[in-house]
Amino acid sequence: MAVLSLTNAHLAFGHVALLDGAGFSLEIGERVGLIGRNGTGKSSLLKILAGIEKLDDGLLQQQQGLTNVYVPQEPELRGDATIFDVVSEGVAEAKALRERYERHDENDDLAWVQERIEHIGAWNWEQRVDETLHRLGLDGSRLVGSLSGGLKKRVALGRALVAQPDVLLLDEPTNHLDLDAIAWLEGLLNDFKGSLLLITHDRQFLDNVANRIVELDRGQLRGYPGNYAAFQAAKAYELENEALANARFDKLLAQEEVWIRKGVEARRTRSVARVQRLQEMRLQHAARRDVQGKVRLDIDTGASSGKIVAELEDVSKSWGERAVVRGFTSTILRGDKVGLIGPNGAGKTTLLKMILGELPPDSGTVRQGSRLTVAYFDQMRDTLNLDATLADTISPGSEWIEIGTQKKHVKSYLGDFLFSPARANSPVRTLSGGERNRLLLARLFARPANVLVLDEPTNDLDIETLELLEELLAEYDGTVFLVSHDRRFLDNVVTSTIVYEGDARWREYEGSVQDWLTQSKRAAALQAHAAPKAAAPTPPAPEPAPVVATKRKLSYKEQRELDEIPKQIAALEAEQTQLNALLNGTELYTQGAKRIAEVTERAGEIDGELLALMERWEVLEAK
Repeated sequence: MAVLSLTNAHLAFGHVALLDGAGFSLEIGERVGLIGRNGTGKSSLLKILAGIEKLDDGLLQQQQGLTNVYVPQEPELRGDATIFDVVSEGVAEAKALRERYERHDENDDLAWVQERIEHIGAWNWEQRVDETLHRLGLDGSRLVGSLSGGLKKRVALGRALVAQPDVLLLDEPTNHLDLDAIAWLEGLLNDFKGSLLLITHDRQFLDNVANRIVELDRGQLRGYPGNYAAFQAAKAYELENEALANARFDKLLAQEEVWIRKGVEARRTRSVARVQRLQEMRLQHAARRDVQGKVRLDIDTGASSGKIVAELEDVSKSWGERAVVRGFTSTILRGDKVGLIGPNGAGKTTLLKMILGELPPDSGTVRQGSRLTVAYFDQMRDTLNLDATLADTISPGSEWIEIGTQKKHVKSYLGDFLFSPARANSPVRTLSGGERNRLLLARLFARPANVLVLDEPTNDLDIETLELLEELLAEYDGTVFLVSHDRRFLDNVVTSTIVYEGDARWREYEGSVQDWLTQSKRAAALQAHAAPKAAAPTPPAPEPAPVVATKRKLSYKEQRELDEIPKQIAALEAEQTQLNALLNGTELYTQGAKRIAEVTERAGEIDGELLALMERWEVLEAK
C-alpha cells in the first residue's frame, strides 16, 4: 500500500523540464534509492514530497495523518544551542502539548490534549531524546557550533529519527560521514520501521540499504526492484533496447523523408494517411529526449616524477598536546594510488601535507622525490571564485587551453564536462554542488600534474561521472592520494591504503579497502586468540611425562563434515558464478520483477554461506 504518490507530475526551471508527466509511489516499509544525473531535479523532487516546494502541475497524494521528515544535504542547525535542544526540535509537538496540559489553561480542551499526548507518546519525550542520543553516540550537553560536519549530520539525523516519522527523506546522508559512521547509518536505516527515500551517490551504501532503485532520467521516474547492482544490469538491457528502437525509428523516418521529397506520389489521395504518419513521426522525433552525453575526462601527466615520490622514516607530528601522527614509516613510489582512511579529525590532511613536504614533522625524516607537480581537488571548494565565469575558472584570460599536445577551445572543453556553451559565461555561484565539483574536476584536469591529491572528490557527483573518474584514475600513470569515504570508489582506484588505527598510529596496507578490512580482521582474531594464552599464569613445572599430541583426533561426524566442506564450497562458488552471469546478462530482466528479486537475494546470501563454511573449515582444521 502506497504511503505517498505522485501522478502526472510536472516541474520545470526555465526551458528544462525536470519532471515531465512523471509518476511515483512509495510503499509501506520500502527503502528506495533515488539516483540520476546532477541537475536532473532529485533534490527538488525530495522537497516536493516533503511539502517544501510545489509542482507546476500534477497530483501529490499521501495517507491521512502521515508524518514525514526531510534531512537536506546541508542541514540548518542552531549553533548556539546544545545537541539535546536541537534534537528535541523533532518532538516539538510533544513538548508543546505537555506544556499546555501542565498549565491547565481554562480555554483548553484538556481531554483532547490528553488524548493527543497519549497518541503521540508525549509524556516521556525526554526519554525518547536521550535514547536517540545514546544510539547516535552524541553528548547532549555539547554546543552544536563546535561540531564537525559529520557530527552535525548525526545531530540532524537524530532530530529526524526522534520524531518517529512514517516517511524519512534523506538527501546525500553519507556526505561528511567517515567509514565507521556510514556503516553505523546503514544499520540504523535497515532497522527503521517506516518508509525511506534517499538520494546518494554511494553505490556500496545503496547496495546495503535500498530494496528498490528509482532513476530520474529525462523527466521520468523509473523503478527497478533490488539494489544498485540489480539496477545496473537492468538499466544496461533497457538502454540497449532503447537504442535499437530509436535506430529503427530514425531509419524509417529517413526513408519517409526521402519519399515525401519525390512530390508527385505524395500528393495523391491514397497517400494522405502516409503523409499524416510522417508528420506524426516528425513530432515524435522532436519531442524525444535522448540519453544525455557522457562526461569526457582526460588528463595530462606532464613530465614524469622521480621513482620515489616520498620517503618517510619514523615521522611524528602533534598539535599542542594532541598527537596526530606517531612513528609512521612509508615509501611512496611513482604510480602508487594511495587511499587515506580514518575518522573525521584523525589527521588525514596533516599526514598528507607531511608526505608532500608542505608541513615539517616534529621528529623523523621526510624525503621528497624529484620533479613533483601536484594538483589538488579541494572538498570544501574554497578555491573557486563564485563571481568568476566558468570559462575564466578554467582558462583565465584565454579562450584556449592545452592538454598535452592537444589545443581546445574553452567552450568545447567545458562541453566535455556537460556544460553547454551558453553557460560558459555564467558565474560559478549559479551552479549546484555537483556542478561545482564537476567544474573543479575540469580545472584540475586542464593542468599538467604527475601527482593528484583528491580530497573527497565523490561528494555531489552523480554515479556515472564517478565511474568515468574511476576509469581515468585507473589509467593515470602518475601518483594519486585519495581521501574518500566512498568504499566502492576506493576499492576501484587504490593500490594501497594508509589507515588510522588509534592513538595517532597509522599503518599502510597493500590492496584495496576490502583487503585492509580482511587483513585487519584476521590480525584482530589472531591477537584475541593469543591474548588468553599470554595472560595465563605460568604453571609449576610438571613431572616428566610422555609427549602428547596437541591435536585431538576428529570424531567420525566431524571428519565427514571436514571432507564435505570443499565440495560444498565448490558448489556454492559454481552457483555464485551462474547467478552473477544472470545478473550481468540480459535474459533475467525479461522474467519479471519477482524473479529478479529472487536471484538478487540469493546472490547476496551466498557470500554469507561461503564465509560460514570457510570459518568452520578453519575450526576443524585447527583440531
